[in-house]
Amino acid sequence: MLIGLISDIHSNLEALKAVWKNVKRADVIFCIGDLVGYGANPNEVVEFFKEQMEKRQILCVRGNHDNAIAFGITWGFNPYAREAIKWHEKVMTVENLEFIRKLPVKELFEVDNETFLIIHGSPRAPLDEYIFPWLPDSEFVEILKYFREKNLVLGHTHMQMLKEIGGRRIINPGGVGQPRDGDWRAAYAFIDTDSNEVIFERVEYDIDEAAKKIIDAGLPRFLAYRLYEGY
Repeated sequence: MLIGLISDIHSNLEALKAVWKNVKRADVIFCIGDLVGYGANPNEVVEFFKEQMEKRQILCVRGNHDNAIAFGITWGFNPYAREAIKWHEKVMTVENLEFIRKLPVKELFEVDNETFLIIHGSPRAPLDEYIFPWLPDSEFVEILKYFREKNLVLGHTHMQMLKEIGGRRIINPGGVGQPRDGDWRAAYAFIDTDSNEVIFERVEYDIDEAAKKIIDAGLPRFLAYRLYEGY
């Protein structure tokens, strides 16, 4: 089975469509949260997912920005993110807010004796903890104590990562709509359960259009400029 991994779309419709051309060939898709936030197309991104979920198997969890926008939470975010959250609350439809409000915090998946826990942040703090690639192995060992599945699939850092410890894996496909590893291209990944391989990929998208939409919407210009920096 081929599993597609996408995370942190952040209302970037251009990046999502570019990634989808490749990831749609997967048998099942894990979306690891933050459909919305930062970008200028929250309704369009949510509508896209609602449509695709009627056609194929997609397991999607709620991210911290999804949660903030759905429930009106702005504390704990930087000023740019807070402004974007308030803007999203104003422009998103009631139906689309209800959709992200109902997304689960975690999902479980099993195929061919491979088990997966899908969660945006970490098992210790499902919405908010950042599990960065540069953490020491001792920290990853601690994280493994909080779940039983063989594979933990997470997002939140917008950085691609694969950690293998004691026959178990922690996987992050990176950010679709706002990468933060210095590469502006949209990031995603696949898991091939037949070969047991994790495949990381990147794709270019119309970044100029995505940035222009942010500026035209009156959102902080920083959110547009950072797309080009991949940070």
